[in-house]
Amino acid sequence: MSDTEPTTTYEQAREELADVVRRLEAGGLTLEESLALWERGEELAKLCQHWLDRARERLAAAAPADDADRS
Repeated sequence: MSDTEPTTTYEQAREELADVVRRLEAGGLTLEESLALWERGEELAKLCQHWLDRARERLAAAAPADDADRS
């Protein structure tokens, strides 16, 4: 993942990933179609993980400030 923020939101990536899973589970695809969907699913999973990691970082950065405000 590059240093720039992706243009796809977490919600968009999650929804597309769910669609990829539905299509793979439904079957009826050629091997090439299945592989292409699997690869796209891997990309989307990494993108979702990126957004979750960023959210954790932001929460961790905000937590000490919240504790100081309560003192």
